[in-house]
Formats: sequence, structure tokens, C-alpha cells
Amino acid sequence: MNLDTIHVNDFFIKENSAFEKKALEIFHYQAVANELYRAYIQAIKVDIKAVDAICKIPFLPISFFKSHTIISGVFEPEIVFESSKTTGEISSKHWVRSKTMYHENALLGFEEHYGSIKDYTILALLPSYLERSNASLVSMVSYFMQQSAQGFEGFYLHDFQGLFDRLQLLIEGNKKVILIGVSFALMDFAEQYPADFSKLIVMETGGMKGRKKEITRMELHAFLKQQWNLEAVHAEYGMTELLSQAYAQSNGSFKTCASLRVLVRDVNDPFDVSNEGVGALNFIDLANVSSCSFIATEDLGKVYTSSDFEVIGRMDHTALRGCSLLLLNQ
Repeated sequence: MNLDTIHVNDFFIKENSAFEKKALEIFHYQAVANELYRAYIQAIKVDIKAVDAICKIPFLPISFFKSHTIISGVFEPEIVFESSKTTGEISSKHWVRSKTMYHENALLGFEEHYGSIKDYTILALLPSYLERSNASLVSMVSYFMQQSAQGFEGFYLHDFQGLFDRLQLLIEGNKKVILIGVSFALMDFAEQYPADFSKLIVMETGGMKGRKKEITRMELHAFLKQQWNLEAVHAEYGMTELLSQAYAQSNGSFKTCASLRVLVRDVNDPFDVSNEGVGALNFIDLANVSSCSFIATEDLGKVYTSSDFEVIGRMDHTALRGCSLLLLNQ
């Protein structure tokens, strides 16, 4: 596989059989070209030649992004994305071969669900992310703002009054506006500035951990809907370790973009992977061709199809084999 000739459209595959074919092609490439992934496959005694369906592909535990450099092939990264962390935690790092390809893939995913980015003004309330120089979410949203080019885009750190004034101005001017924000900041803003934002698209990205009392996604959405007279709250599902995203336009029901598929694994048997059901979430992200496209996350969820899922909780980090669960979020 020649990564120099790969285009972002090579990953954006809506038809399931074609997606599976591409996933298997990438698997057989990464099983050789990715030193860590190759060692993991050998350690769990998987015969590479016997992997002929996506449910047979070994999924790399996401925690390896905290302890190893995960790359396929040889390259110097254009950027290394790094996750947030609380005191005492180790951050995940994702070595990205092409920042341009990341941006273009993210934009294709957004426009698959929302239409042309040029129809929207993007405002962002991402204080915890802006405080870091290499957050993938900030990089993505900044690119969206550049492509939108409405002239009113902007990031807001703690200036709630300025954000409120800008939203009021845009809404009164009948602009289509998306306010994308981290959960704790949206809660603080909504608490201090209740308003009729019924024409606004509010998109939360998660991120309550360590900043406020933990609440469920449904509780967060109910509060925001009450404070801002919203019919629904949207959500974005993404992470440092994935270069593709999923979006929920209501009720936390996520749909992946065409470069991403979701599977579910049994919490007691990480090698028991299915197309649907309840368990821990596995993702195939074709855009991760330069790192690892097959990630076993620590999120719990309900998978309805390979592109439809809900997040219902997190694995308990105290369980070495992931057998114990935290209280589910709904």
C-alpha cells in the first residue's frame, strides 16, 4: 500500500461490502507495517491469513496510544495530537502523517450529516481544549471555521458575554449557527445566560470529567434544552485516537461518517466481536491508515448497525480484564 498516492476519498466508503474490502486491505497492510500492531497480533496468536471478515480483525486496545508510538510505515508526523488528562494520568498521543488529510476527512464527515460547511457560522466554546496546543478537536473546528468563512467565526475561552452578544446578533440576522462546546462550559454558559436559542444548533463534545459533577448525557441535554428553548441538542463523538467522527442530531443517537464503522465486543471476552448488541465499542477508522485503523475503546454502548450506536457508559479502569462496569449512563 503506497500511502503517498492515497486520497481522502479512498477512505470515504458508504457501501458496506466495499468498506469491508478496504478494511481488510488496510488490516493486511498494518499487520505487517505497524510494529506494535504486528506484535499484538502475534501475542494473541491470530493467523493473519485467516482474517477474512471484519469481525475477525484483532482490535488494538486504545490504552496502547498512551504507552507506545503507533505508526504504520515510516514517516515524520506533521502533527502529534495529544489527549487531555487529569492529574496523574498519561495522555494519549496520535502521530498524524498528514494534517491536511485529517482535515479533509473530518470535513467530509461533517458535510455528510449537515450539508455544506459554507452554510454555517461556527462558534466554539472549548476552554479546556484551547489550553492545549495539539488538541485534534481544536484543529478540526479551526479548519471548519476557515472553510465556512462567514466572517463571524470564533473561539471563546471565558468570555460568555461576548459569546452571548455574538449569538444574539447572528440569530437576529437569520444566520445558521452552530455552537460547538465542551459539556461543562456549555452548562456554565447556559446557567448564566438563559435565552431563546431555538434557532441555534448546539453541539456538545462531552468532556465533563474532572471539571463538574458527572451527569448523564440525557441530563445535560435536558438542561440545555430547558435553558435555551431547544428541540434537541446535537453531539459529536470523536477522540484523539480516531481521525473520523460520528454525529448525533438528537437523543444521543450517533451515526458514523463513511470512513468509520462501529462494532461491539463482549465485556468479558474482548475477542467476541459482533455487528450489533450491547457491550464495549470497537471502531474501524479507515482514516487511521498511518496509525492503526482497528481500535478497541473503553466506551460502553448499544450498536444497532455498523453505523448507528449510542454511548451508555465507560469501562471500569480498576478491572484488568474490563469485566467490571461503571454505572451505565442511562
